[in-house]
Amino acid sequence: MKKTLSFAVIHFTVAFTVAYILTGDILLGSLIAMVKPMVNTVAFYFHEKAWDNKLLKRLATNHPGRKTASFAVVHFSVAFGVAYLLTGDVLIGSVMAMIEPCINTMAYYFHERVWQKKERLSMMQRQHPMAA
Repeated sequence: MKKTLSFAVIHFTVAFTVAYILTGDILLGSLIAMVKPMVNTVAFYFHEKAWDNKLLKRLATNHPGRKTASFAVVHFSVAFGVAYLLTGDVLIGSVMAMIEPCINTMAYYFHERVWQKKERLSMMQRQHPMAA
């Protein structure tokens, strides 16, 4: 859950910035930034659960770009849907779907690398505990 929450913070920050720039409206930008990351955080949780089986986990470790690409598809869909439903504007929904997920997909890749490194360090510490 810590991993999901840490990505939610990154996601909210990016979503608000992009939504505010696109709409010029702080309230609408804030609403998009609150709803979209909440929907995406739930999607992220289930995405992580799906990738948690042995085969996909090995694939993600050896090729983190594949896991990132699968999340990007989910993310583009959520971005368009939320922005369009809240603004009623296909152009804003489309631009939001193209820009914001691209930024967050790059952030996701680096977020994933940090968590993989943390997991490896934790595993090494369990295998070779330091002598007291």
